[in-house]
Amino acid sequence: MDAVPRPPARPHLVRALWGATHPGPTLVVTVLSLALGIAAGVEPLRLALLVTAVFAGQVSVGLSNDAIDGARDAAVGRLDKPIAGGAVTPELALAVAVASAVVAVALSAPLGAGLLAAHAVALASAWAYNAGLKSTPFSIAPFLLSFGLFPSFATLSLPAPGLAAPWASLAGAALGAAVHLTNVVRDLDDDRRTGVRGLPHRLGARASVLVAAAGIVVGGLAVLVGPTGAPSPLAGAFFAAVVAAAAATVVLALRRPPGRAVFRVTMLAALLLAAQLVLA
Repeated sequence: MDAVPRPPARPHLVRALWGATHPGPTLVVTVLSLALGIAAGVEPLRLALLVTAVFAGQVSVGLSNDAIDGARDAAVGRLDKPIAGGAVTPELALAVAVASAVVAVALSAPLGAGLLAAHAVALASAWAYNAGLKSTPFSIAPFLLSFGLFPSFATLSLPAPGLAAPWASLAGAALGAAVHLTNVVRDLDDDRRTGVRGLPHRLGARASVLVAAAGIVVGGLAVLVGPTGAPSPLAGAFFAAVVAAAAATVVLALRRPPGRAVFRVTMLAALLLAAQLVLA
């Protein structure tokens, strides 16, 4: 007598929740905050608060995204996602997302009103994207705003707070544009089927990747020429690596339909830009 097949085991709840936070981008942005904080000279205790606040904020953004999109993901068969696959309920994910946002804001408060305001605006922008802006031609706006503010998180965490240099904000905004344009290219068809028509959907996959590659180069160039004084050879080497990452996204897009590999290369470019900023 044949054994009755067992349904696949569900992942542990904590592991499933973590899987719904978009772990890759969450960790990359958290590492970026650490690198920028070190470069700005933020003292260890304040740096720990900053990095933890950023991590909590990213958890909030990722969970809210998947909680809001749970039904849409299930409709297109994205059962690999914890919420669409039933491992986590949308209600629980949204509750944890709200709690994480509260933690992020609470940890930002001791670092000053400037960081508190900047982080709150960035989180509100990201939540607005998740809640509906992603389906409009202005879907890129939250990324320009949030990533443009991001370099100031470190400088606003200092005892004498201030905004980051304009060239650093430009680099952040350019990187944000690239992240947005490459993050959704794999899911363009699924998104269209469920009514999502943001800027990348209107541009098309290959055009989105080409614009993203230009954004990566603009970000790297801003970091290279923005600071006063001649760039060091090491900074130049990192800029060359950023340009190589941009070129790789173009090659990947031209050789075959753009997919997740393009986004991974963009995340690599983000880390290279962080290294540039540390050396600037």
